[in-house]
Amino acid sequence: MFSNESEILRKMRLIEWLKAELITHVGQLYQAMAKNSEQAISEGLAAIIVACYILARRLGIAFDSLDREVLTKVEQNIKIEHEVEKWFGDFSEYQQHLRRKR
Repeated sequence: MFSNESEILRKMRLIEWLKAELITHVGQLYQAMAKNSEQAISEGLAAIIVACYILARRLGIAFDSLDREVLTKVEQNIKIEHEVEKWFGDFSEYQQHLRRKR
């Protein structure tokens, strides 16, 4: 029983650690944007994306499922004509990028 409780506690601590790491990466991204460093901005965004995927997995969401949700969200934003889509077409461009990867 004790070892089972320890495993649950370990998993809870890992999720809390991943949440804190995600917040840290967001702060690092803000610093990179303030410095206007393209490399640092790219690294910060990549770190946030990776942290989100790992956190999702620890919360029981498969990578493929998260990918499908991302594509669904992109398609919804195209359909509702989100301001970013209307002004720049970023969601459509990202949708095409995701589909090329498949």
